[in-house]
Amino acid sequence: MSRPADALTPEQTDRLTRRGLGLAQFTIAYNVAEGVIAVTAGLVAGLVSVVGFGFDSAIESMSAILVALRLSARLRHGVADERKERIALRLIAVSFFILAGYVTIEGIRRLAIGETPESSTVALILLAASLIVMPILALAKNRVGVALHDNLILADAAETKICVLLSISTLLGVGLYQLTGAAWLDPVAGFIIAIFAIHEGREAWHGELVCED
Repeated sequence: MSRPADALTPEQTDRLTRRGLGLAQFTIAYNVAEGVIAVTAGLVAGLVSVVGFGFDSAIESMSAILVALRLSARLRHGVADERKERIALRLIAVSFFILAGYVTIEGIRRLAIGETPESSTVALILLAASLIVMPILALAKNRVGVALHDNLILADAAETKICVLLSISTLLGVGLYQLTGAAWLDPVAGFIIAIFAIHEGREAWHGELVCED
């Protein structure tokens, strides 16, 4: 089990904080590109779960920006501003709820009107790539967050974990649709995304993520 942050030396804390900052910066760059591709491919093919996946990438980028700003401030000032970091954590929680609301409403709409999506090779490749990159990134963030006993970094790790789950559920939804032609699979994949997002959003809001390892 990782030691709490107060058991770390100042040098260890500084090194871990810089590692967390680097991971946040990588997340921003990767997810901006991923989000643009996913939303574009999803809108062209009419795949709600892929659009939801793209919005999640945008949300994850915003989460990583908040984390990067707070970690940069820590490194400059040597201490954490607990009030500002608590606000940032709640903003991240709200982002989870926004994502859940979007995919739920859009999924219900598509089921109600019987809209049929098209296939998308680009979306499948993007989702497969995410399944390689995101688990590694989520694990790295989680290790830093646990070592520092830091809710903000763990919330960012949870965002990345949601991206992994999104990749799995969306890939299954899109892939099975292409194999079976069952249009309802895509909205159902979106509903699964919403469930995960609400769960993680509640934990981020209440600051309970620090207990996860």
